[in-house]
Amino acid sequence: MLIALALAGIVLTACSSNTDAPAQAVENYLNALVNKEADKLPTLVCGEWEEDALIELDSFQAVTARLENVACSQTGTDGDTALVLCTGNIVATYNDEDQKLDLSVRTYQVVEQGGDWLVCGTR
Repeated sequence: MLIALALAGIVLTACSSNTDAPAQAVENYLNALVNKEADKLPTLVCGEWEEDALIELDSFQAVTARLENVACSQTGTDGDTALVLCTGNIVATYNDEDQKLDLSVRTYQVVEQGGDWLVCGTR
C-alpha cells in the first residue's frame, strides 16, 4: 500500500510539472526580457518567434524593467500548442516614471520542441 501511494505521488508530481512547464517557459521568457538577456532569449523561443522576441527585447533597452506580481498558468491548448495566460505587470521605468504593461492582455503560445517548451507567439 505504501509503495502504491509513493508511486502515485511520483506520477502526480510528474504530471503536474509537465503541465506547469509551458507556464514556466513563459515566465523564463519574461525574465529574460526584463533582464535584457539577449543571449538567452533564443533558447527560450521557437525559431519562428525569435525575430519577434528580439524586437520585443529591443523595446526594453532604454528602460529599466522588472516583473511585478507575475503568475502564469496554462489555460488550454490549441492542437499541440499550449496556451498560457499571465497576470501581473512588466514595470518599465524611464526618467523616474513607471509604466505598467499588463500581462493579462495577451495569451502566449508555447510549443514543445526537442523536449523543451518554447514561447512561439502571442494572441
